[in-house]
Amino acid sequence: MKNTGDDSMKNKADYGTLGIASMNSVFLLHTNFSLPINNNSFGKSSISDVEKNANEKLLSAVSTSINIKPNATAKADFAIAWHFKNLVLNKNIKDTGRYYNNWFKSSSEVLKYVHQHFNKLSSETKRWKDTWYDSTLPWWLMERTFMNISTLATTTAHRFESGRFYAWEGVGCCEGTCSHVWQYAQAAGRIFPALEKDTRERIDLGLSLQDDGMIWYRGEVVKGPAIDGQAGTILRIYREHQMSIDNAFLKNNWEKIKRATQWVINQDRNKDGMEDTPIENTLDAVWDGEIAWLVGLCIAAVKAAELMAIEMNDEEFASKCAAYVSAGRMNMEEKLFNGEYFIHKPDEVKGRQKLGSYNTCHIDQVYGQSWAHQVGIGRTLDKAKTVSALKALWKYNFTPDVGPYIKTHLGGRPYALPGDGGLIMNTNPKNEEKPYGENVTWQLGYFHECMSGFEHQVAAHMMAEGMVEESLVITRMIHDRYHAAKRNPFNEIECSDHYARAMASFGTFITACGFEYHGPKGFMRFSPKINPEKFKSPFTAASSWGTYKQEKNEAQLKSSLEIKYGNLTLKSFSVDISHKATRLSVMLNGKKIPASFHQQGENCTVSFSSAVSIHDNQILTILI
Repeated sequence: MKNTGDDSMKNKADYGTLGIASMNSVFLLHTNFSLPINNNSFGKSSISDVEKNANEKLLSAVSTSINIKPNATAKADFAIAWHFKNLVLNKNIKDTGRYYNNWFKSSSEVLKYVHQHFNKLSSETKRWKDTWYDSTLPWWLMERTFMNISTLATTTAHRFESGRFYAWEGVGCCEGTCSHVWQYAQAAGRIFPALEKDTRERIDLGLSLQDDGMIWYRGEVVKGPAIDGQAGTILRIYREHQMSIDNAFLKNNWEKIKRATQWVINQDRNKDGMEDTPIENTLDAVWDGEIAWLVGLCIAAVKAAELMAIEMNDEEFASKCAAYVSAGRMNMEEKLFNGEYFIHKPDEVKGRQKLGSYNTCHIDQVYGQSWAHQVGIGRTLDKAKTVSALKALWKYNFTPDVGPYIKTHLGGRPYALPGDGGLIMNTNPKNEEKPYGENVTWQLGYFHECMSGFEHQVAAHMMAEGMVEESLVITRMIHDRYHAAKRNPFNEIECSDHYARAMASFGTFITACGFEYHGPKGFMRFSPKINPEKFKSPFTAASSWGTYKQEKNEAQLKSSLEIKYGNLTLKSFSVDISHKATRLSVMLNGKKIPASFHQQGENCTVSFSSAVSIHDNQILTILI
């Protein structure tokens, strides 16, 4: 294009370059391509530029001509690249520009890089795809639990030139990498742990952390707290620590983590271990009273902090956390459990004046225990009561057809339509006249919706608690709602398109595998919930990914870890067995290595005499 002399457009958001390239050795470049496509469109080819005026369409193409003989196959590879360097999202944010500006100045440079490294890029991509789908878990389950990671490739998510990750809740909706939404999204922390670790350190424990320990829940865009966002962020911090190769992240940030945890503890005004300060939550309201899902989430967060304190040899803070968790669990089970499910206890003075879930059956009522399963911190609530609550959700909130429900419960957004199945956010099993309070507000509409991020959270929890069929049914209902015949399979919608909370789906994969991992301790565990007799699945660790496989019967268990990318260091490995262990054999690439075992019930932990490092294409096998 001719230079018009107007440089102001160089600062526009849509200023940039777009390119298309052939990765093939023989090709033609068409700089005067024309539409509509016909025989003449590709008639003129040249390797020299065609100069055009600014008001003329810039159309170019590349082509490869191939003669294919009978019974033969042929392949041609092409690449499309773009480069738009300018990114300015909010006047309150100093960060600008795009992360890829650090490596590339135009789409041409991107295409040159792809061409030079095409074999490596394409082969590693295919290796991941092959590894992911090489599983005994249902294909559709592998698709639904993983495909929401594509949200990171949409305009929901951005990365500034400084390296800072920044996101909306959904495309163009509610910016600030909102903590009370993003803390549901289990996928990013497992697939891109370095990205999440940087965000915890740079934002949550950086610019958003206040002197009193409160974390701004939307960064500098909204300078206030969200109780569920803060508790969830402490749990994410523990996950990010686990997805590290050493304890440097924890050591470098421990004093800040303590401060953030203490802020959560301080929101328990009557000191009974149950958070009771009215603070913003993810349902866009400030509720009064003691609310099971918020109380339980805070208990799980403080439990995670207790475990981090133990690792840091901070006995005083570990003791403080343990006291909070013990009191909170006892009181939550005694005062917030109605014999069937967990509830919202109204404020003793204000009563039910404001919107709340009260005696209704709320989708997130045992969310804290669900989070606990994601990071292997054990029980934060009694198992029998927890399972009872999940069974209540199945009984009262699940429906194979939402049509009759939404016909009589108005105000919700149409995420599920008549004929669609799903898990309703809140139901009224007691048939109370005013179940949601005396003065309901617009947020009441949320209670009558099917929002997939919340549904995935429950499905993940049901899987962990042994409610395998129910977990699969809920996940399959979501999968069917987003069948390509109905909707975009890659776009689970909530407040907007490509909604971040939907990445909670990855949590169901984690619990289906019974996967636990602690990189700094060199610990890994699998306890498959589906076909444990012959099980195979992918896994990701701090700096590696690969395939886990096991076969077991009443006499032995044989398992293997094969590294497909990176390096994995282990000191111990845990599995469930169906017999009394008597002998152990551990081999690394066919070479025996010394190890011992300890069995407690079905749980058998193998401890290696010295740390075992497993590299690319190496296999660790264990026979018990």
